[in-house]
Amino acid sequence: MLQASRGWRRGGGSIGLVPTMGALHAGHLSLVELARRENDVVVVSIFVNPIQFGPGEDFARYPRDPARDARLLHQAEVDAIYEPSADVMYPPDAGTRVHVGSVAEPLEGRARPGHFEGVATVVTKLLAAVEPDRAYFGQKDAQQVAVVKRLVRDLDLGVDMRIAPTVREVDGLALSSRNVYLDPEGRKAAASLSAGLRAAAQAYAGGERDPDLLRRVLAAPMGAEPLVAVEYAEVVDPATFHKPGTLAVVAARLGKTRLIDNHDLRLPFVR
Repeated sequence: MLQASRGWRRGGGSIGLVPTMGALHAGHLSLVELARRENDVVVVSIFVNPIQFGPGEDFARYPRDPARDARLLHQAEVDAIYEPSADVMYPPDAGTRVHVGSVAEPLEGRARPGHFEGVATVVTKLLAAVEPDRAYFGQKDAQQVAVVKRLVRDLDLGVDMRIAPTVREVDGLALSSRNVYLDPEGRKAAASLSAGLRAAAQAYAGGERDPDLLRRVLAAPMGAEPLVAVEYAEVVDPATFHKPGTLAVVAARLGKTRLIDNHDLRLPFVR
C-alpha cells in the first residue's frame, strides 16, 4: 500500500483515504463520492479492527460482505481497496497503542473501555500506510471524529480531515452497518433516536438553552419506546465531548444491537 501511494505521489497525484470496516452502505459511499471529487486517487480501507471491540461486543458477528463491498467500490471507481489482515496489522509481538486523552474518556469511552485507543491506533496505522492528503469520516461517529482530529493535531500528521454529514433513512434513522441486526419491530423503535435529536433541535431553535431541559427533551422519545434501553442522552461540546455544549449525542440498545447518533443543535435537523 505504501509503495503504491508513494508512486501516485511521485506522479503528482493527491490521495484521499476513506477508512471503513466494510459492510458498506450509502453513508460510506457518500464519503467515497466526496473523496472522488477532491482527489486524483481514492483509497478505501476495509478492516474490522479487533482491538476497538471490547469483551462481549460484536466483533465475531460484525457484518462482513467483501464481495459486495468490492463490487460497490468498483462501481464508485475507487483506485485501490486496502484490506489488510489482522496478523499484518498486529503482529504477535506488537505492543504499541495510541492513547489520545480526555476527549476519549466520556460517553463512548466510558461505555466501551479501550475502544478509542483501538480506534486511534488503527487510524494511525492506516494513515501511515496510505499517506493521504485527506481522510474522510462521517459525522455519525462524532466522538470518533473528535478523537481522530485530536490525534492528527497532536501528532502533527498533516492530514486534512474531511467530515461529511450523517446520511439518514427517510424516517431519520442514521445509516449504520449495525442496522442489519434490527428486526422490523426494533427497526421501527430505532427511529426514536433521531426523533429525540429532532425534538432537541426544535427546542434549541425555539430559544431553549437550559442543558437539563434539552437533555430531557432529547431522551423522551427513546424513553417512550419499550424496546429501547437508553445508555446516554447528553448535550456536549463537539470538540471536547465534555458538558455543556451544543452537540446532542445519544446511545441506546435494542436487544443486542447498540446504536449511536448525534446532531449539532445549532443546525436544523434534516429528516
